[in-house]
Amino acid sequence: MSERTIRIGMLGCGTVGSAVVRMLAEHGDDIAVRTEVRLAVTRVAVRDVARERDVPLPRDAFTTDAASIVADPDVDLVLELLGGLDPAKDLILASFASGKPVVTANKEVLSIAGKELFDAADAVSRDIRFEAAVAGGIPLISPLKESLAGERVRRMLGIVNGTTNYVLTQMSEHGWTFEDALTEAQQLGFAEADPTADIDGFDAAAKCAILASIAFNTRVVASDVYREGIARITPQDIADAARLGYVVKLLAIAELEDGEVSARVHPAMIPDAHPLASVRDANNAVFIEGAKVGQLMFYGPGAGGDATATSVVGDLVHVARNLAFGGRAIGCTCVLDRPIRPMDATTGQYYLNLHVEDRPGVLAEIAEAFAHNGVSIERVWQEGFAEEATLVFITHRAQEGAFQKTVAELRDRSSVRAVASLLRVEGEE
Repeated sequence: MSERTIRIGMLGCGTVGSAVVRMLAEHGDDIAVRTEVRLAVTRVAVRDVARERDVPLPRDAFTTDAASIVADPDVDLVLELLGGLDPAKDLILASFASGKPVVTANKEVLSIAGKELFDAADAVSRDIRFEAAVAGGIPLISPLKESLAGERVRRMLGIVNGTTNYVLTQMSEHGWTFEDALTEAQQLGFAEADPTADIDGFDAAAKCAILASIAFNTRVVASDVYREGIARITPQDIADAARLGYVVKLLAIAELEDGEVSARVHPAMIPDAHPLASVRDANNAVFIEGAKVGQLMFYGPGAGGDATATSVVGDLVHVARNLAFGGRAIGCTCVLDRPIRPMDATTGQYYLNLHVEDRPGVLAEIAEAFAHNGVSIERVWQEGFAEEATLVFITHRAQEGAFQKTVAELRDRSSVRAVASLLRVEGEE
């Protein structure tokens, strides 16, 4: 069997990059036998060449000049693992200008500048693959683009951020506060020192935009995704959800309805019997619903150097074989121009916890506000505590805008002392 060597220029050598280098060193012979290509990392761009790294590469393979790697005629393929928008976008564009295909794990650059990158790749008939950008080690992008090419995906519901899932798992299983669970996640390396991107939903929103773009063949960018984080989730929310038979998760949701795409990230209560409810700790899972295939779930480690490296290496093999033997992967599939449905126009179920005056007639007043805005109540219970009572509602499916008007009206009522909690309910269909 003939074998071709493909030389890789790598931009960035952090946790994932180091794992990729080690994986290729350990499994390179097996990969070559099975795929007829040998993957060789020949140059690596880093910030500090003097830093010790646990990778089997000579010191002279490292440079601080990333642009020189992209322009190097002895580099066949560029692996971008820098993260962020700048300078990653310009380096990827320069790679295509030099005729080099790209593998990336950069969700931010794809969710913001995806169109520009795919246009540049198409212009020179080169590949751009990004399996590791969304769910770490879970094969998800290739199944969506290739295995499900003949399907019409209707809805995706997923846990795509390991940090927030770890935090919510600890809150659910141990009764911890959000702050305590986050501190534990940071100590274990599941959360960054600055966890804003994860906790406030930015990371999940970028991934949701990428998935929605592929699933619905239309351009969805990160700013199109409605976003709420988990910082306001309390142990009481978790306990109330459990009492009702639900688990609280941060979900990325993308739907196609009446030709419009909705994409959103927010905490939600899901039934404890739903497959996503059992996804614990830093694991990820994406639940896909299709017209023909029905329901599929992709589950596994959503982060971590070794797990993510498996997705990167898989992409490297695909691109390397195309370089060696001719051919090209499926390019940009955003061939449609579907409108993005505003959040207020989406529909869903809602959980609402109110602190109200404990006196006769209050429940009727609250119900009037729901009825006035066309929001139907599915379940309600009331508990009295001295001069204050707690009213808890779960609605039938209603329009987001109508529900938010209901909440605004309730806040203005003198009988309502506080809107203690508001959560969406998903996974009931």
